[in-house]
Amino acid sequence: MTLTRRWQLGEIAPLLRSGEICAQQMLYDLFSWIDEIEPQVHAFVPGTLKKQSLLQDAENAISGSLFCVPVAVKDIFRVDGYATRAGSNLPAELFAAAEAASVSRLRQAGALILAKSVTTEFAFAEPGPTVNPHNTRHTPGGSSSGSAAACAAGMCLLALGTQTVGSVIRPAAFCGIVGMKPSFDRIPTEGIVYFSRSCDHVGFFTQDVPGARLAARVLCSDWQENLAMPNEVASTRSDTRAVPRASLKRGV
Repeated sequence: MTLTRRWQLGEIAPLLRSGEICAQQMLYDLFSWIDEIEPQVHAFVPGTLKKQSLLQDAENAISGSLFCVPVAVKDIFRVDGYATRAGSNLPAELFAAAEAASVSRLRQAGALILAKSVTTEFAFAEPGPTVNPHNTRHTPGGSSSGSAAACAAGMCLLALGTQTVGSVIRPAAFCGIVGMKPSFDRIPTEGIVYFSRSCDHVGFFTQDVPGARLAARVLCSDWQENLAMPNEVASTRSDTRAVPRASLKRGV
């Protein structure tokens, strides 16, 4: 059974900013959906979805391009007010430090931190409980498993992840959503539990390309808005395909 719904950042964010969608009502609707499917998907770290605090945060939210956008944050990012354990059973005190710079950028743009999302242990190989919302018998991919599954399931509009080898683009592909992994340090890595300081990238997930563009404006340093996204480039030119003659001779 598919446990997903359409929940696109590019469409909803402008309506939240304009007031056409009430932030509190959006959260109530979101909570109802999460209550229905999260027990099957297991995308969030238990105990990190704080409904009353979120409603209060929405009441006090500042204006910004991500006004009241609910964001899931992989549990290797330090977030003020939330424990960080990096998918392990170690005490949160071992990971305590200042909030991740990327999380602070989202807050400054008006976003709401919805919950911590499940990561494989220390963003490596040991998987967590998260399943693929398109088919709960399948993996969502790792290490940003909870972030990708939460976004694909429609339990958030935007989710933060990280990649050392393939940990954003792989779960994005497995879960059928947009995953963006910018070049190294384009999104600051300060405040995450590192797997490799010289290789870790911060990335993010959305259900749509316009939403990815909106998030990139906030998260990516020196974002150039005049550059087209890949799908826009592809739509302005035709593809050219060819088969090598040697392959034809071999009957391949």
